[in-house]
Amino acid sequence: MKVEVRCISCILHRGYMEIQKATNDCSLQFKAMSALLRFLAEEFKPTANPAYLGTKRDRIIRKITGNPDPYAKSKQISNQKALEILPLAKNIVSNESSTELKFRKACLCSVVGNIMEFDIPDNPFKLTDLKTLIQEAEKDLAIDEIPQIFNEARKAKHVLYLTDNAGEIAFDTLLVQELKKLGPHIIVAVKNGPILNDATMEDAKYVGMHEVADEIITTGTDAVGLIPNECSDEFLKVYNSADFVVAKGMGYAETLTELQLPAPHALLLRTKCGTVANFFNVNMGKNVAKLMF
Repeated sequence: MKVEVRCISCILHRGYMEIQKATNDCSLQFKAMSALLRFLAEEFKPTANPAYLGTKRDRIIRKITGNPDPYAKSKQISNQKALEILPLAKNIVSNESSTELKFRKACLCSVVGNIMEFDIPDNPFKLTDLKTLIQEAEKDLAIDEIPQIFNEARKAKHVLYLTDNAGEIAFDTLLVQELKKLGPHIIVAVKNGPILNDATMEDAKYVGMHEVADEIITTGTDAVGLIPNECSDEFLKVYNSADFVVAKGMGYAETLTELQLPAPHALLLRTKCGTVANFFNVNMGKNVAKLMF
């Protein structure tokens, strides 16, 4: 996936908001924004990948402000709120009568969780919206390839689950549990360090992912989405040997669509920006469950 012209407003807006969170020092704020503008003047072009630009932007801001995790407080609040709503989501899944229907509901809860992202201009998300969105997940499903995803998942022996955001990862535990019922060995991957509000090992353990997954690893990097040349050898070995991959969120959509995939991938996301929505030919604010080969 390549950038559209509209992406510049989002990249700058998120950069501005992150700088505000990172430091109260006006001189550092100006320094960070100036560095970001210089970077974009060189790198913002039609061939650019939005996830790559977002990764570089965040690294520039963290380096200049000295704040290693500007979204730390937001991530903590997201995890707490998600755990409060998790029992409702569990009931939605457990009340279904068959393995396939439970899997479907777990997918939908996981997809809705992807809305938990901050400072995207086209995503006026409120934590108080989560309960309603989970209950109405089916209504917002614009691409429904969950039956095909289920069929691929039950053939797999080794599944890699790529998480996206803090808070959201709590709802991912439901889908990991349903995947486990199908019999595969499941490894969950989180980011190696803070990037935006993406989940790290700390977030995974906080929501209890270590209690449902067979193993949790990191991608070996703090990059948005999947940038193979930045990932660790350990992660790439797991990724390239998996029979099936579940990938959460827009960052993975932006990067995986640029790659030759080694196995079937289930892409689960909420369309929170116009560029991603356009790519999948759906409206904004919709749920997407797409199988990619």
